[in-house]
Amino acid sequence: MNPRAFRIALPVTALALAAAVVAFPSEAAPAAPAAPAAPPPGSIAAITDHLAHELATDGAAGLFSAAAAKPVNLSAAPGVHALDATVQRANRDVLAAKGLPATGPALLQLRLAQPGMRAALNRGAAPLVAAAPSDDEAGAVTAYARDGSKVSLDARKAPSRPVFVVEVDTAKALPLGMSVMRKTFDAKGIGDASAPVHAADGYWATQVQSVRLNDDKEPWVKGAAEIFGIAGGFGMDGKAAASTLTMPYLDNDGSTYYPGQLIVHFNAYKYNAADFVMMEDDGDTNYQQLAIAITDALLTIVDGGAYIPLVNAILNAIPAAWWTDDPDYVDSWYTLTTNSSGSLNGAAGNGTMTVAPYWVAPV
Repeated sequence: MNPRAFRIALPVTALALAAAVVAFPSEAAPAAPAAPAAPPPGSIAAITDHLAHELATDGAAGLFSAAAAKPVNLSAAPGVHALDATVQRANRDVLAAKGLPATGPALLQLRLAQPGMRAALNRGAAPLVAAAPSDDEAGAVTAYARDGSKVSLDARKAPSRPVFVVEVDTAKALPLGMSVMRKTFDAKGIGDASAPVHAADGYWATQVQSVRLNDDKEPWVKGAAEIFGIAGGFGMDGKAAASTLTMPYLDNDGSTYYPGQLIVHFNAYKYNAADFVMMEDDGDTNYQQLAIAITDALLTIVDGGAYIPLVNAILNAIPAAWWTDDPDYVDSWYTLTTNSSGSLNGAAGNGTMTVAPYWVAPV
């Protein structure tokens, strides 16, 4: 999860970006990193990799100039009319791969990988185009040059040569994904633990006063991942209940945030206890599949008259293949109650939250 450094915009001339024939020194490494394996057909990684190749060979200088200042939605990008059909098809494929409605917005965007690369662009360096990788553990990133040739880059060390990245706009996708998950929960009979129950009487909630995540050492090519949470427990009817929420302020690992966000509403839980799982969408998350996997697991849990943590059921429901990146598990907190307070370390040791009871006044 990298900083949203692209918010600082500096001018880049189209002339400099168009100079694709300018020679650039090799990335001074004794041996080029091994090229990553080809992504599975139909995956978001495959879709964005193909689009990266097309943009590298056919993209207009105006597009790169705009993307150097801030991320550009490719469906409204300047000067790439020849690629309109390709971009539209890729956007449709991405919506399907993420389990989002076909009527959803265009999600693919282009951005400069690192703000420090603008200086090289201004000097006339020929940029490369890469897709955001789907595996945080990959040792190499495949990028494409203007002639379509592949260039293998070290995933852990940003190159001096400028690189543009094709990726999913997860900030736009996440709210849609939360809606898909809620609809799936409802259809499967998983109650909404965030819906008001006896709100007229007021109730207790858990407030996050501060939160900090450790450095997850993601590749330099990755953008800011979007964090979301799943709270789960037993509803008033004794059946498993769950709710989802977004945590859009969590831009950077290694930074402390003070959101004051309510993450558990105890008016909806039978035992005044709930668990909280934190995840991130790096672009590959299929919300429909994730919701189905979680609901299928929660529906097998029976209320035995005492609280049973649901974290393990949620985590065990996620297919093993997803743990590389789709979606990323961040951390989990077991058995939050109406009395939970102070600094709480996550079970995975990756996150720390300072929480406090919060009284929600009657409405």
